Order: sequence, then structure tokens, then C-alpha cells
Amino acid sequence: MISASNVSLSFGGRKLFDDVNIKFTPGNCYGLIGANGAGKSTFVKILAGDLEPNTGSVNLTPGERLSVLRQDHFAYEEFTALQTVMMGNEKLYKIMQEKDALYAKEDFTEEDGIKSAELEAEFAEMNGWEAESDAGIMLSGLGINTNQHNTLMKDLPTSAKVKVLLGRALFGKPDVLLLDEPTNNLDIKAIKWLENFLYDFQNTVIVVSHDRHFLNQVCTHIADLDFGKIQIYSGNYDFWRKSAELAQQLRSDQKKKDEQKAKELKDFIAKFSANASKAKQATSRQKQLEKLELGSLPISSRKYPFVHFEESREAGKEVLSVNGINKTIDGKKVLDNLSFTINKGDKLAFLSDNDVAITTLFKILMGEEQADSGEFKWGITINKSYFPADNSSYFMSGEYNLVDWLKQFSEDQTDTYIRGFLGKMLFSGEEALKKTNVLSGGEKVRCVLSRMMLEKPNAVVLDGPTAHLDLESITAVNEGVCRFKGTTLFTSHDHEFIQTVANRIIDIGTDGKLIEDKYITYDEYLESKIK
Repeated sequence: MISASNVSLSFGGRKLFDDVNIKFTPGNCYGLIGANGAGKSTFVKILAGDLEPNTGSVNLTPGERLSVLRQDHFAYEEFTALQTVMMGNEKLYKIMQEKDALYAKEDFTEEDGIKSAELEAEFAEMNGWEAESDAGIMLSGLGINTNQHNTLMKDLPTSAKVKVLLGRALFGKPDVLLLDEPTNNLDIKAIKWLENFLYDFQNTVIVVSHDRHFLNQVCTHIADLDFGKIQIYSGNYDFWRKSAELAQQLRSDQKKKDEQKAKELKDFIAKFSANASKAKQATSRQKQLEKLELGSLPISSRKYPFVHFEESREAGKEVLSVNGINKTIDGKKVLDNLSFTINKGDKLAFLSDNDVAITTLFKILMGEEQADSGEFKWGITINKSYFPADNSSYFMSGEYNLVDWLKQFSEDQTDTYIRGFLGKMLFSGEEALKKTNVLSGGEKVRCVLSRMMLEKPNAVVLDGPTAHLDLESITAVNEGVCRFKGTTLFTSHDHEFIQTVANRIIDIGTDGKLIEDKYITYDEYLESKIK
């Protein structure tokens, strides 16, 4: 078990936590959620011992082992993937090193023999003989090929390093497991493997994630960081959201009742306080008024942008036809004779184990790259808008504030109109005058979405629209795309987003060929692949 007692932390005068008291018990998986900047990753660092709080302490049950997913991709460059995973159990790995050092000695003494026997006994007690096999099984489950198990970390691609570091955190059945965004950069198969692993995991898990489906699959509890406190809810993310919305509504309703009651009491006091026959009643009403607590509702750190795509005109029947598209990059074919037709109203999710293939396809369709061969044609009624995977080119210059930046894409040039749009995307007041070159990743995403909404498209192309966003913004984008009546071509690693938006799936293989094209939901498609 791990617990926090009276933990408080402030940064630059801003209080992130205030006297947090919380226990995380064995057998449960806690999803730690909160708005961007609320302090989720900071709290994980406090639990891990990487950061000292201003007040309070963190307590781990004596003898228990804590394991943390760390995103340092360069910490184990000179070790193999297999070694890196086994290093997750530091005590076991240290014993392995001590044993090897003893057996490598040329002048092996009797004392060394006694020591090695002790180490062998401890090694066996910790299932050390199965360690290499267990690490290999874990790597294979995460999608690391057997021929890569003995490859040095420096020679592995980033996507593989991410999986090895996750394997390192999971290895050896830790008593407490801290995972900060474990699904980042994982493919669908690896995420499914991790869901199954955590579902069967018997000890304590605390996980930070923006993946709603993942939280629903693995969490037994939600730890909600808001109002400077952390409150535990039983159930998964969806249950928490319903509970939190209900609690907020009840607080709001109670506040309205108290305000109405206060008004009635004040009116009575004002009317009868000077009336001798009513003086006693007026005094009683005054006491009731003083007992009412009319403090303002606590201000949540959660804010939901409003995403809504309005069509400038309805699209005709012909949306897009693609015929025999081929593209090779650095000698590798990423698109091979790709052909398909998009129909009006399609909500089409593109899947691939090679993200470059889909990004390249979208760039070709939007005229940003040329295909090596093949052709495509958009319908004459189509007004399309594009969300690129890399939006940095929109924000290179620091000469614009957000109001002036957005004016470039608007027919209505009035500040009031532009500020109204920015306000919907959480840029109000002075926030709307930020320079474009100082924006965070999430702020840039909201700006690009604002530009797209101004374009009033009847077809949108979305290359990873939920990247860099918090749960609230992801939910807003998800709901906005679901409401959109036009045609949508998109890719995403967010299970919930794909499942709720897509009515059609196109799967492109790592060789660039079309694997499958079906009108089917995402869950149905995944189920068909398992059979």
C-alpha cells in the first residue's frame, strides 16, 4: 500500500495540492485524472520520491517494491532490450551482477563460494531462473520481435524503446506500479496487451492517461485531482464522469436554493424589521440568514472547449476517388497501389501499424505532397479542411497574436467575432493576445481547430486530432466530430474516438497495401481480427 499524508505543494505562488490525504490499496487500479496543469504528473513524482512536497509525506508499506514508468529514452543505450527489462527489478538484477562478478574471478575463494551460495539461494527465491524467460515473454507481448531482444537500446527505433521501458516498469510483479501516460506511442496490439496485463495484476496500480477507453478497461477507481484536492471515486472513468456531473449539478441546485432562501429572508427583514409586532420574527429570520453559507461554488480547473463544424453548403454525392496511389520514402514503399472511393457521410478511420503511411496519404490528398504515381479527385462541391499531424508551420512566426493570427482565415475581420471564436476554444481576455510562438502543444491544437471551424467545411481530414489535449478537450473534439454532418477522414490512437466516430475502417499494411476496407465499427473490426 502507498499513501500520502497532508501533502501540499505550491509552484510560484500557485497551490497545486492542499493537505492531500489519500490511500492507494492493493488489488486496485487508480486512474489519476485532472485538467492539464492540475498537477497529475507532479503528484506521481511525489509518490515516486522524485519530488519533495512542501508539507506532508508519502508512505510505502515496508518491504514493498515501487516501480515507475520513466520516459527517459536514452538512459539504457548500452544495454540490450532484455537487460533493460530485467533491470526493472533492481534487487534481482543486482544479485545477477554480483553472481556473474564472483564466477568471473580467477582466484575464487572459499569465502566467495559461501557468498555465491547465499546469492544463489536468494536468486532462486526471487524466481531468478525464470527472469530472462519472463522478460522475453513480456517483450514479445508488447510487440518486440525475438530477434530484437538482444539488440542494444541505442539501435532500437523510438517506438520499440517505449515498449521496452514499459516492460521495465512492469517486470517482476512490483507491489506498487506508477504509470504516467503508458499508452503514449503504443500501437493497438500493445495497448490491448497492457490492458490485459493490468486487468490480471493483483497489486496496486496508479495510472495517468488521456485514453478514456483504457481508463474504462483497467480502472477500479478514479482519483480526481481538482479544487487542489484528490477525491477517490469507485468505478471506471465513465462512472466517474456521470458521478462528477451529478455532484456538480447537485451543488449548483443547492446554491440556487440557498440564494432564493436568502432573498426571501432579506425581503422579510427589510419589510418588517421596523414593525414592532414582527420584530421577533425579523430577528429569527436574521439568525437563519447568518447560518446560510452562501460562498461561491469551488472553481474547477476543468474547462471544456466548444468544437462545432458547420457546413457552408451540403456536399454532393461525389466526395473523393483515389486510384492506384503509390509512394516510396527513403527507398521504402509506404503506399502501394492504394485505391478507394469516399461516399457522402462516411466517417472513415484509417488504421496502420505505420503512421507515416497515413500521414503521407493525407498530405497527398491535401496537395502537400505528390504521389509517385496514381491519381485522386475531390468532388466539385467539396469544401475540405485539414488537421495535420505536424502543425508547427502554422506557428513559426511570433509576429501575430491569436486574434490577428485567426483573422487570416476569417471573412469577418471584426475583433468581437474573432474573440468569440477564440473564447469557445478557451482563449478569453488576455489569453487571446498571446503570441503564436509561445503556445503549448494543446493550445496549438485548439487554434488549428478554430481555423477549421471558420472554414465551414463539408469534409474534414484529421491526422491525430486528440494529440496534446487533456481529457476535457479530447471529449469536446470527440463530441464535435460526432455531431459533424459532413464527411470525415481521420486517424487516431484513441480507441473511444475511433469507436464513437467511425462507420467505416480502412486498414493499410506496413507494406503500403490495402488490407481491408469495411463499413464496420472499430470494436467489431477488432473482434473480427481476434477470431
